[in-house]
Amino acid sequence: MSSRPWHRWPLLQNPNFRLFALGQTASNTGTWMQKVAQDWLALELSHGDGTVLGTTTALQFLPLLLLGSYGGVIVDRHSRWQTLLVSEAIMAALALIPAVLVVTGTARLDALYLVALALGLTMVVEKPALQAFLAESVAPTQLVSALAFNSAVLNLARMAGPALAGPLIVLFGPGPAFVANALSYLAVIVCLLRMDRRAVHAAPPLPRANRQVRAGLRYVRDRPDLALTLTLVAIVAAVGMNFQITTALIITHTYHAPAAVFGLGNAALAAGSVIGSLLAGYRQRVTGQQLAAAALAFGLLEATCSLMPGHITFLVLLVPTGTALLVFLTAAKARLQLGVSDDMRGRVMSLYLLTSFGTTPLGAPCIGWIAQTAGPRTALALSGAVCAAAAGAVGVLYPRLPTITQHRAE
Repeated sequence: MSSRPWHRWPLLQNPNFRLFALGQTASNTGTWMQKVAQDWLALELSHGDGTVLGTTTALQFLPLLLLGSYGGVIVDRHSRWQTLLVSEAIMAALALIPAVLVVTGTARLDALYLVALALGLTMVVEKPALQAFLAESVAPTQLVSALAFNSAVLNLARMAGPALAGPLIVLFGPGPAFVANALSYLAVIVCLLRMDRRAVHAAPPLPRANRQVRAGLRYVRDRPDLALTLTLVAIVAAVGMNFQITTALIITHTYHAPAAVFGLGNAALAAGSVIGSLLAGYRQRVTGQQLAAAALAFGLLEATCSLMPGHITFLVLLVPTGTALLVFLTAAKARLQLGVSDDMRGRVMSLYLLTSFGTTPLGAPCIGWIAQTAGPRTALALSGAVCAAAAGAVGVLYPRLPTITQHRAE
């Protein structure tokens, strides 16, 4: 028996994946550190203007919404490994800019806006390249476990990053948090350079041609299993994943809980997500019915959260809700990654990122309006009910898909 600590985890016996996971642990922690520092700097420069904070966040995610499909074409046209090297280097440089501005006392809102926009433009390529390269780094039988492990890393970083950034900002200001993020990107570059590229199942670059974005959309249209998966992700993201609105309002307005409870909602969801990552990692493949079942469980749990009598039971139920959501998102990524041809992987994963990241802000105003007019409980219950109904419909439709389509994805 091997004396190495990962001998019980077959996935971690893959040296390339260990390097990938190490780089992503550093990168995601640094990203969350920078997010806290960026938000703090935006509020400091604007004297507490929440609109400025929202604008900064929107500028960072707007390019993904508008240009995500084009990013997928770029990823398919080039080596995913080389694309990640270039994009990580650019993001490291962009992280250093606000650090220098803070240290020199020249930080301004327009510069912060430009950095946020530049980061967003880089993410248009970096995000689908990361998803595509992960699939190239492991065997197909390890892909579901790899996706789950990566999700666990992301959610642990979501908790660790702000915890590390807070003391740094209090003691030294936001500058060191930006520097830490730049160093985290350099860690990713080092890990990429140390990988054994002979063990990477790299797809040949896609030759340049006209209308390749449309070709990606037609590919999904002609594959009902992919179209159903993306549609379900879009509905859940737009309606069910606006916890920053529903959780905040129900804790403060419905339960009238103290300020110390406010941040526990995200912590409970993150803890549930880590559990969900571990559960999802046990599967080697995901069926359409399992995907729909995970979304159904999420919708029902979210709706049930609205019925909780107090904030303690509400927070407790958020943990399994976060677990179900993470199992669903991991299952959706696995269905797409396993069911797509190599030359379309970048474009399909860019559509996943578009539906999972881009539709949440679109649904937020509607959810906020419902919470304002009918109450937070109603907004949360309706969000869960819509997700559950969509999951039920997809669960009914999946078995009716052509047999060849189902075999490709499974």
